Amino acid sequence: MPRVTIVDAAELDLLEIHLYVETNDSPARADALLDGLEGAMASLADMPERGHFPPELERIGIREYREIHFKPYRILYAIHGDTVVVHCVLDGRRDMQSLLQHRLLR
Repeated sequence: MPRVTIVDAAELDLLEIHLYVETNDSPARADALLDGLEGAMASLADMPERGHFPPELERIGIREYREIHFKPYRILYAIHGDTVVVHCVLDGRRDMQSLLQHRLLR
């Protein structure tokens, strides 16, 4: 079974999402959302290839990354042997093309 690792930038994404929801909604909802996102990422150990290629990247021929959704969030990851590396957790309501270019294609 593959192991799931989370890069520092994705950890920061999670902290920022939690802080935003905690500030603008409630601490309980922020905690529940964080639990759900962490559960979705952990589930990648069971079936990492179930995610699809992000269309914004696939359009330009990049098939290195996959994604799963925990609406409205998109969890982008890559599979390297027996390791799943989570690269970012992004709000799917934002301009994904710009975000992905900035975060993954630098």
